[in-house]
Amino acid sequence: MIDYTKFRLSLRRSEEQYENYRHLDPGLPRPTWEAVPESVIQRFETCFDSLWKVLKRYMTEELGLPNLPNSPKPLLRLANENDLLTDPVEDWLDYAGHRVDTAHDYSVEKAARCLEPIPSFIRGAKRLHETMTGEGWES
Repeated sequence: MIDYTKFRLSLRRSEEQYENYRHLDPGLPRPTWEAVPESVIQRFETCFDSLWKVLKRYMTEELGLPNLPNSPKPLLRLANENDLLTDPVEDWLDYAGHRVDTAHDYSVEKAARCLEPIPSFIRGAKRLHETMTGEGWES
């Protein structure tokens, strides 16, 4: 049986922190304005990592696919071929690219670019959770 707990929790935390970022008070001190987006990105990284790992397990255990790749992009392509993704695979490959970018560079420019797709990532991750678990997402 697949344990979705870590994925579910990381997705909830990503969504919560993104909402904190969206409603950030402009009057807060600069360190807070820097820390909150960094936290959103960190939560995205954790969520993305847990997502592709549980997806791999799902594809192995539930779909019986052998010898799956050990990296996200080829795994996401296979997930798409097996009709697990409701969003275009290009979106998922873009999320994977952002994940790689955040691991190597926390520049202000890259951070801003990484924050842009987070709402669509969260929506897509919820749908993928529903597909894998057969349960509706409860916010």
